[in-house]
Amino acid sequence: MEEIIIRDTSYDDLPQIHAVENQCFTAPWSLGSFKYELGNRQSIFKVAVINKKIIGYVCLRVILDTAHVLNLAVMPEFRQKDIGSTLLQDALQELRLLYPDVEIATLEVRESNTPAITLYRKFGFSTIYKRAKYYQMPDEDAVIMGMELR
Repeated sequence: MEEIIIRDTSYDDLPQIHAVENQCFTAPWSLGSFKYELGNRQSIFKVAVINKKIIGYVCLRVILDTAHVLNLAVMPEFRQKDIGSTLLQDALQELRLLYPDVEIATLEVRESNTPAITLYRKFGFSTIYKRAKYYQMPDEDAVIMGMELR
């Protein structure tokens, strides 16, 4: 496989990110949601690139003393190649560097998304609780996960 580059997101990346989003999720974010996060000073937004093509991204936002992983996606044909791990690791490293007072990271994930849950557990996230019928298309419970960053 070609070299994977993890870098900060730019506004020029948004159409490709939105295309990844539409391939990965049944209820995708709007382009406006991505623009908002890119302009938010408390967001960390990274992309994974191969041959100038965006194949994945991660976005998290700091709210007071907590970071929330908003979204992590990797194109289906590039999954199970540690790209999601690399994106998450890079974002968490930057989070710890830029926001040393942030103590906790949280996220939600579809209960049926076993590969994602396994990935998050690898990083130290654990299940806090479940939120009934959080997701739509199809309706599904969310697993709320969290980890201490210190």
